[in-house]
Amino acid sequence: MATEKPIVSIVVPCYNEEPVIDETVSRLSVVLQGMMEEGLVSERSYMLLVNDGSADRTWEMIERHHAANPLVSGLKLAANVGHQNALLAGLMQARHHSDCAISIDADLQDDVNVIREFVLKFLEGNEIVYGVRQSRATDTWFKRTTALAFYRLMKSMGLKVVYNHADYRLMSRRALEQLSKFKEVNVFLRGLVPLIGLKSTSVYYDRQERFAGESKYPLKKMISFAFEGITSLSVEPIRMVTLSGFLFFGVSVLAGVYSLFAKLNGSTVTGWTSLMLSLWFIGGMVLISLGLIGEYVGKIYKEVKHRPLYLIENDLRAAAYTERDETDSSRERVRVYDR
Repeated sequence: MATEKPIVSIVVPCYNEEPVIDETVSRLSVVLQGMMEEGLVSERSYMLLVNDGSADRTWEMIERHHAANPLVSGLKLAANVGHQNALLAGLMQARHHSDCAISIDADLQDDVNVIREFVLKFLEGNEIVYGVRQSRATDTWFKRTTALAFYRLMKSMGLKVVYNHADYRLMSRRALEQLSKFKEVNVFLRGLVPLIGLKSTSVYYDRQERFAGESKYPLKKMISFAFEGITSLSVEPIRMVTLSGFLFFGVSVLAGVYSLFAKLNGSTVTGWTSLMLSLWFIGGMVLISLGLIGEYVGKIYKEVKHRPLYLIENDLRAAAYTERDETDSSRERVRVYDR
């Protein structure tokens, strides 16, 4: 735990967030300024807006806010790499300039007012603070039901995920350093962070409606995200395929014994339809099994290539430090010359 006022960074991944970026910066600025005035965090605290290859004016707006607001910094990725990789990029950059980093989405559905509680929990000695949604009243019935099913499925697969927690959390610099040691390409932060194992706690809040714009997670993407999480962190699906293989083998043995018994008794067993249905069913199971195994082989293929998860095109905070260092160096040269 930091002995002085901690430098807090708020990492916000942004993808086509033009409708909400102004309001997001405004609300987070109020929160940061309030904690500074209270003496809770350092005056060097800031928010880091990560532009994940947006196709709209998101980066232009980030640059504008950076020029006008000292609390705002920006990180521009060279291409769209997805929410998890963009968030990881921001966290890895933030760990060099802060004592703890808080990740939050730009849509303002997560209550920014509990950030103060995050910091208080951090000052009490917690390395990781999870933001947990205690109410999903603003979600549709379908979204709420599928979200709950997602967490239950994850738990059944043996994953250590925090129930009703997304990516709203605080992580200390120590926790971020531990996170940087995870080298897998298939990133699923909700499953990786609990594996760190440092002292943690939770803060509960009510989920709010999206301020503006559209959700970046339609049904198709939600299913893909869940599948990614399961196959990235658990081998249970492969074990389920193995168990189902043994089950069908057992059924086949019983069916074979029955057929032999019927043959010895002189009775004929007809049923072309049932035979065809069985063949189709078993063929489908074989294809599903091969597809699932292929998914894991594909992930191994990605892992062994060791491609970078993201490439940074522009870091406004680093540029600001460089400019300041050059200015200080120039002043020092002038002083030496004057002597």
